[in-house]
Amino acid sequence: MTEEIIDYEETEWTLEESLAENKMLTAANTALKKGNKKAIRKFKREQSLKPYQAELIQLQKYLEDTGKKMVILFEGRDASGKGGTIRRVTRYMNEKHYRIVALGKPTEEQKTQWFFQKYINHLPAGGEVVLFDRSWYNRAMVEPVFGFCSDIEYKNFMKGVTGFEKDLVRQGTILVKLYFSVTKEEQDKRFERRKTDPLRQWKLSEVDVQAQERWDDFTKVKYDMLRKTHTSSAPWTIIRSNDKYLARINAMKTILNSVPYERFDSSLDFVPCSDIVYSGAHEIEIMEAQRLREGRFVS
Repeated sequence: MTEEIIDYEETEWTLEESLAENKMLTAANTALKKGNKKAIRKFKREQSLKPYQAELIQLQKYLEDTGKKMVILFEGRDASGKGGTIRRVTRYMNEKHYRIVALGKPTEEQKTQWFFQKYINHLPAGGEVVLFDRSWYNRAMVEPVFGFCSDIEYKNFMKGVTGFEKDLVRQGTILVKLYFSVTKEEQDKRFERRKTDPLRQWKLSEVDVQAQERWDDFTKVKYDMLRKTHTSSAPWTIIRSNDKYLARINAMKTILNSVPYERFDSSLDFVPCSDIVYSGAHEIEIMEAQRLREGRFVS
């Protein structure tokens, strides 16, 4: 009978290795469970949007049946959640009757034209809805901060935009103006994610990089824009967008409430959350109170 020789040093090393591997697997399992919970939570949230997305189809049918025209402006700082909301709003809509418009910088020819001309070319026909991912309000927000327009061009826009919008509404266009408001800290977190996530890196531009540095400049032009362009015929609605899901569902409710269509499901809650949705007038009051308390605008 052959005597079995046990190498205790090798056995001890293997035990330590097994314990280390077990620790690693436990950590991986915990991370997997956490990831699964996050995925399930995201799935449930996306599912909860569907009744409102069904209502948006009904709204679209109303526009088609009546020949009404609708324009929705999505404005706000970079990384405030505009694009994600637009994707959810249009996900199940009839592609033949809506358009998403995201215009780049003006051509040399467009620079010689009336400022609103390039936007007029994209306005809806009867039965259509057009969603502007940034709109003519580029001239009120981005352009003056980065020096892309002259002071005279900015002032001319601010004087003329209310009349332009009043004419749109007077001639039967349903105009919804949404401003997505994100905090400086949340914007910074989203920018950092864009830097490290290969699926989001394409979103990061040179303008984004400077957005944090110019936060106060953007806040100042935001206040001026709201104060001068929040009107009874074309009011602003502010959407607090630190929580993307809440911003999306409340933006949908705001859009649905702007059109007198027949509800598909009247049992749904169509009331926007008062912690998420503010009128432009209320936002102006909040900003003015901040300035009085802290000596500067914060939002």
